[in-house]
Amino acid sequence: MIELYWKTARDSPFSQINDFRPGSWVYAKDANLEDLTRIAEATHIDINDLRDSLDKYELPRMEHIDDNVLFFIRHPTNYELGLYTETLTMILTHSYVIAISPHRSEIIENLIASNTSLGTTQKSKLILHILLKITQDYTNNIKRVRASILGAEEPPKVVDSHSIVVLTKNEEILNQYLTSLVPMRNLLETMASGRYLNFYEADLDLLEDLMIAVHQSEDVCSVNIKSIRSLRDSYHIIFTNDVNRTIKLLTAVTIIFTIPTIVASIYGMNVALPFQGKAYAFVLLMAITLAFSIVAVILFRKNRWL
Repeated sequence: MIELYWKTARDSPFSQINDFRPGSWVYAKDANLEDLTRIAEATHIDINDLRDSLDKYELPRMEHIDDNVLFFIRHPTNYELGLYTETLTMILTHSYVIAISPHRSEIIENLIASNTSLGTTQKSKLILHILLKITQDYTNNIKRVRASILGAEEPPKVVDSHSIVVLTKNEEILNQYLTSLVPMRNLLETMASGRYLNFYEADLDLLEDLMIAVHQSEDVCSVNIKSIRSLRDSYHIIFTNDVNRTIKLLTAVTIIFTIPTIVASIYGMNVALPFQGKAYAFVLLMAITLAFSIVAVILFRKNRWL
């Protein structure tokens, strides 16, 4: 579905229009091939160059096709099971700024609903502002994951499957964020080179702040991944200790119960045995068996096997 917006720097809200007007902002949400065909006809961009905007695994990069610049970006999302980022394509043409999303992009829709001073004719500044919102979204999501990690930094006495699942999920989220942030930093460095886009001085300051923010998010993401790996090693040690403790306990109990089993097995044989004719034989054997068992318990307790 394609929506078209128009706004000058003096206007307050974005106004929705019905036709492709030079200087307008084109937003294709829940985009499909029909939407890409309309955009290709309006911008004269080959539709084959637009198909990557529907690829949910596309990595951030920038392409320069004729006089058009295509930005393939990823931002945090919860739409896809197993995917924590989604594709967002921004296209800067001579007449339009175009945003293509395979889903509904909350970042774009929140920007449209806001009372920003940006105008649709400020194409480069609008692109930078969207990238800044995406970076802030990454930062907020990384903070939420960090809060979850801090809650698990004190390892529990017993490691259960839920702890491992939460830790693994957080690591996967951060890995996907890092996989998107690194190419996004390279994309911003390419933009800063000035080969494809010309920026005003104020826009350059915004671009520099944006590069710093992306780099900081990337560093925080890497630090949190290391924290998760350290926690996972701690969980592994705790789990191994629990298993070893259980094996020691079961071995000690087995040995203790083996002593009376051996005595009972020997005195169950149909051969001449000591004390077999004595009236106190049973009591004596029980006492000897109990004594050996007590000695075994004392030894195991001393060695911390029980």
